[in-house]
Amino acid sequence: LLEMGTEKEDYVSLTQRISRKTGGIHTALHTSVVKNSEKSTAWMLLRGKAMVRQVEELLAILQDILLAPRLDDQVRFRQMVLESKARLEHAIIPSGHHILDLRLRTAFSEADWVAEQMSGISYLLFLRELEERVEKDWVQVLSALEKIRELLINRHALLLNITVDEKKWLQIQAQVEAFLDSLPYFEPILHSWKPRKSSDFEGLTIPAQVNYVGKGMNLFSHGYRFHGSAHVITRYLRNSWLWEKVRVEGGAYGAFCLFDRLSGVLTLVSYRDPNIFKTLEAFEGAAGFLKGLDLSATELTRAIVGAIGDIDRYQLPDAKGYTSMVRYLSGETEPERQRIREEVLGTTVQDFNSFGAVLEEGAESALVKILGPKSAIEEVAAKKRWGLKVFDVL
Repeated sequence: LLEMGTEKEDYVSLTQRISRKTGGIHTALHTSVVKNSEKSTAWMLLRGKAMVRQVEELLAILQDILLAPRLDDQVRFRQMVLESKARLEHAIIPSGHHILDLRLRTAFSEADWVAEQMSGISYLLFLRELEERVEKDWVQVLSALEKIRELLINRHALLLNITVDEKKWLQIQAQVEAFLDSLPYFEPILHSWKPRKSSDFEGLTIPAQVNYVGKGMNLFSHGYRFHGSAHVITRYLRNSWLWEKVRVEGGAYGAFCLFDRLSGVLTLVSYRDPNIFKTLEAFEGAAGFLKGLDLSATELTRAIVGAIGDIDRYQLPDAKGYTSMVRYLSGETEPERQRIREEVLGTTVQDFNSFGAVLEEGAESALVKILGPKSAIEEVAAKKRWGLKVFDVL
């Protein structure tokens, strides 16, 4: 939408116009589980900034982008495919922990499956296929692009989120309403996805000297229901047990414990790790560490303060507006967030011990995925412990 140009101007002129008339426009994708549900919410976003006096021009640019994009430039589109493929391939080694974390989550959450299809290893495989299709069957690719735009650009399925001073809103309201009236309006047809979730134990090979080791599980499937203390516990686990065992003793550059309170998915992931088996042993020992933990009052207070700082970070107005929209899309409310704050502040040592028991139960059905050099992956596969499915990523 932003890099192909429009019927009025090529992509260079469009880029210059955006830079000259606005504070920037960019696209984004948002996927999330809806609170208290297994349903997903998935949105294509266009985000723009402008001074009030520039809003009319911002809306005019958005109108051109949405209603009159030029999608038929095969040479330009192929260039974009190649750039996207190269960018993702280049990011895999430095951002291997993010790639692996997302790949792990696809087995447990539809929203994460969707995100991985659009930004993970599955997306890289798609881009490689798309590169060939652009060369051999451009007519079909163009038809798909036009169909996607036709389905997505719909006033009936649009959410507009504006962050602005109340008095300034009165100045731009008529312009915004005129923009909305210009968009197509029709009853959307909702489709159910049938995710082909990556539930295999996988060894993903890359030309690197280090590993990224991951273990994931869904705690909600074992009866756990989110409690604010989980913020404190997972943060403490990362900064104590995982830091000591995986980073200090194991020599990895980092280790993470990531918990999604909407989906219930918890992942343990290492970063630039020389080990595989030692790291997996550390992951397996995390539950026992929490079950037997006995914190002093000072240590507990320090852990709580750190978690509260993560929850209530300072935000500029544009970030506040965007965060408000994301919470709305996932069904989160301010009373719910206040309850979580109170639970964080009321965290006890017993909460740590109980969470350890849940983690121990979840580990029984946990999934392991490893991103690393072929030799290390094949060594793990030879152990035949998990029936590791091995394939080359790079």
